[in-house]
Amino acid sequence: MIASALYGAGSPAVILTYAWDRLLIDPVPGPRGPADFTGLRQLTPRVHAVLAGTKPRPPAGSALPRLAAELPHTFALIDPHSGAQGIACQLGELIEHLHPASIDLLDVGGDILATGDEPTLRSPLGDALTLAACRHTDARARLLVAGPGLDGELSAEVLRDRVGPAVLTLTARHVEPVASVLEWHPSEATAMLAATARGIRGLCEIRDAGLPIPLTHEGATVHEADLDEALARNRLARAITSTQSLAQAEQHSREICGYSEIDREREKAARLGPHPEDGLVPERVLRQLDRFEERGRSHGITHTTFRRITETLGYHATQHHDLRALLLANRPDQYAAPLWRIRGKR
Repeated sequence: MIASALYGAGSPAVILTYAWDRLLIDPVPGPRGPADFTGLRQLTPRVHAVLAGTKPRPPAGSALPRLAAELPHTFALIDPHSGAQGIACQLGELIEHLHPASIDLLDVGGDILATGDEPTLRSPLGDALTLAACRHTDARARLLVAGPGLDGELSAEVLRDRVGPAVLTLTARHVEPVASVLEWHPSEATAMLAATARGIRGLCEIRDAGLPIPLTHEGATVHEADLDEALARNRLARAITSTQSLAQAEQHSREICGYSEIDREREKAARLGPHPEDGLVPERVLRQLDRFEERGRSHGITHTTFRRITETLGYHATQHHDLRALLLANRPDQYAAPLWRIRGKR
């Protein structure tokens, strides 16, 4: 969305990104590296592109091959297993190979602007690694924050003094090129970014913790932030600047943040257990949904995500897409694409 909005739909981007899809898509905790795929295309000695025909090695999963098939961009794989220094080498090779006109480090939500010890942080490691890697490169990158507060980690109020003025406000027109992707990709932050760009307003409940996120005009904005200030503020990013392995970076996260998000994924994966044998029973699902919506209404919730519905109704991650299809088939009027609208009291 943002690449097209900033540079035009006729300027496909090279998107250097993690294959770190969380458990709704990838049952294996943590990020994937090149060894976890077949059919990659080597761009530089350390950087590989994900193609439409790329396959994750079982039991791993990844959304990147489908994104590569549906979007006109090149998806290059960040491999964090060599730490921040390894990512810096990947970034440097890619810059030398491409000679890009611009380099944007993009974070949806704004948790990249954290200090690292905020109690609301849940996933600081990936942001800190990429932020630290930028310190090693000679090329100047621009730090962009889209939808301040949408990821539920730092509030829009906290971020207001940490971001500069808006450089872009997304609209429904900017969402349309990725509309088909939003029909299946489970990213909650991206869903809310697109929803606010389409004019949806209210209070959206997300994640297993049921965080309420305001859907406002500010949610559709993209801001530039000072990258040097972000690095100076982010204790985890500074601590992992010289790391040469993901394990080293994880240990710094445990010491500074009090946890490793990959440890949390490991624990959650163990709780999920195997794929359930029983299918979905529509009548039972809709009764559960009615109870969930009743509780949400009592707390002022107007919207939620399909990930939140899957987790709070107690269904397995592998049932996410079937559950979504069942809800859309039975109550299509509640689909506020790509979110689910909570019905008013009947």
